[in-house]
Amino acid sequence: MEMNRRRVFGVGAAAAGAALAPAVASADEQGDTAATPAQARRVIAGKYRREVAAAGGTWSSVISVVGENAVAEGADTVVQAYSVNKIAVATAVLDKIDRGLLTLDQRVDVTADIVIADTDGILALDGAYPSSITLGHVMAMLLTVSDNTCVRLCGLVCPAAEINEILRAKGFVQTQVVPVANPNRFFLGTTTPAETHTLLRNLVNGTLLSASSTRYLLNVLRSLTAFTDGVRLNLSSDERLRVATKAGWFADGRNEAGVIFDAAGAPVVTYAMFAGGPFRGDAVANDANFGATHPALRARAALGRTMVDAVSRLSAGTAHSFGAKAYRQYNGG
Repeated sequence: MEMNRRRVFGVGAAAAGAALAPAVASADEQGDTAATPAQARRVIAGKYRREVAAAGGTWSSVISVVGENAVAEGADTVVQAYSVNKIAVATAVLDKIDRGLLTLDQRVDVTADIVIADTDGILALDGAYPSSITLGHVMAMLLTVSDNTCVRLCGLVCPAAEINEILRAKGFVQTQVVPVANPNRFFLGTTTPAETHTLLRNLVNGTLLSASSTRYLLNVLRSLTAFTDGVRLNLSSDERLRVATKAGWFADGRNEAGVIFDAAGAPVVTYAMFAGGPFRGDAVANDANFGATHPALRARAALGRTMVDAVSRLSAGTAHSFGAKAYRQYNGG
């Protein structure tokens, strides 16, 4: 059987989960903003419940506001992460950079046989090999346009077994890539909503990586070049720059995880949402639709607008702040 791009990096469906908040919406859930974190959690939990019901599918998610959960549905369910695990891969590479074993300006060779000829990313469009690029460029493309060749390029400097060892040492025993015969290549593997949520919380709390690697990773994930069809779809440019996010999809799976920052750059919402079909509507059409019109992505887009609005009056007030620059236009020259 011919294996397409997504099968190269992992297969499977998201698993079922546990309970949400009560089904009856409170008065707090009806407004756009909240005055307290507790109110924001109720607003977000209510919106999540309604959007998931409308979208269908099986969801496993954790969403927190200022460190306390608004949603915990199947938090410990082992799910196929798909490209959400590219954050974990980048974490392993950056861990080696923090230890002085690699550098962002270190170059890796891009050869014709390592390029994945898919319809995602940039490197497959190049047409000029062999060439070389820096690890900084590799991870920027890995996390923004989700270039799958960059998975293989990361594997050249951080093999699958080493990625898993680094992640286990950081406490992520379910967030693991799947090795193949070539030690430098791997399927993107599994995680749980709780582990992905914790990885992101540790990142913004400054306990996952060095300060420089933390800022690098968050700046890339907040780029306007990064994924915009889900949580960030209904946001303005400046609002999108306050959201660090990564999506992953394959077959009937539709996943997204990230962090929303307040106006001062402090992390206020952390989310990890993993969903698999069958969703509402035609299953064949849904499985072939990876864009913003998919039921799961419509749900995440509506929830993204609600999450940003619900916390707009809150200040996280943490010691760690990652302020984003305002959007700037440029016309060449």
